Parts: sequence; C-alpha cells; structure tokens
Amino acid sequence: MTTTPPRPPSVVARRTSRGSRAVLVLALALLLVLLLRSFVVQTFSIPSDSMRPTLTPGERVLVWRVHAADVRRGDVVVFDGTGTFSDSPAAPQGLARLGAGVAEVLGFRPGESDYVKRVVGLPGDRITCCDAQGRLLVDGRPLDEPYVYPGDAASEVEFDIEVPEGRLWVMGDHRSDSVDSRSHLGSPGGGTIAVDDVIGRVVAVTWPLDAVGTVERGSAS
Repeated sequence: MTTTPPRPPSVVARRTSRGSRAVLVLALALLLVLLLRSFVVQTFSIPSDSMRPTLTPGERVLVWRVHAADVRRGDVVVFDGTGTFSDSPAAPQGLARLGAGVAEVLGFRPGESDYVKRVVGLPGDRITCCDAQGRLLVDGRPLDEPYVYPGDAASEVEFDIEVPEGRLWVMGDHRSDSVDSRSHLGSPGGGTIAVDDVIGRVVAVTWPLDAVGTVERGSAS
C-alpha cells in the first residue's frame, strides 16, 4: 500500500496565510460597504406616482445622507414619516428585534415608513396657496416650480402655514396624486415633518438603465 507523503509545513503555512488574508480582505470590504450604506448612501425603490415626472414607480434611487443644515428648498428627500405621515409601529420583540437591528446595520429600515417628497418650505418660511396665477407663495413671493406634473395645479388645497423651526413642508411633484404635507394639515406639526426625520437627499436614479441619471437639487435660497 502506498501512502501520500505529507505536505511540507512551509506549503501548508503559505496556504493558510493566503486564506487568512483573503478572509481579512473580504471582511474589510464588507465592513466598508456596511459603513457606506449606514452612514453615507442608501438605495430606495420608488413606490408610487406621487413624484412624477421626476421619479416613477419601480425606479431605484441613490440617497445621500445629509445634515439638517444641508437641506435646501427644492431638494428631493427621503424621510421617515413615522408619527407624522403614518402611525408609530409597535416595537419589535425577541428575534424580530434582533433581526431589525441587523437589517438596520445593513442599510434597511424595517418597521418604518419611508416617503420621498420635495422640500417646498424651510423652517421659518410662510407657505401659501395660492396667488391669482395659481402659484405657491413663499414669504409672499411666487415659487417657480418647473418640476410639477404637466397639467397639475400647484395645489387644489388652499393653505397658509408658517413652517415651525426644525421642520419642513414637503409636497409631491404629482400634486393631484400625492399624499403630502397638505394631507396632514390637522396633524401635529400642521403637516410638516421634522428635519431630523430626513434620511437623505435623492441624488440619482440607478435603475432601470434607461432612466439612469442625476436628480438636481434645490437652490441655496
């Protein structure tokens, strides 16, 4: 009977070392991806027609995380509407709570209601609908809105609200088919959302391929 001679220890050591390095590189790459998704960028899917023609259902968008001071009027943002646009869900328990924590690290937001709308009013702005030409007014000045869905009025709902400090007034571009700040005028905050609830600014469409492109941000004013 013949036996296979044992590999020299040096060969075994080299292979073990290469395998360890590969695992380390893979772990570091995964960590970098997780950090990017958790603290810099995330991706979201557009669920409804409320942001047409800027965004359409099924498109995947890239969202860049922003600080409150970086939000501008005209920015398209994704925000957590829990407690403002939707009821607060029950806190997960047991394994569900563990799974929710893992999912959040991976960049997903289970149990929360995320919305995408356009920032129309900043803290301290007085937003009014509408002037004689049917335009929204910001502090008495008409707002130019080239992004509104063709044929839609700026708003069929009349309102006059001063946006509280630390909050935003948001609306969909498809004004006749959007549940937004106008739909929650009787809610706490008068339909506004907290700046701190903004997850990030939509910077690009990444899917489908024929829709890939950047999403312009608002002016600094």
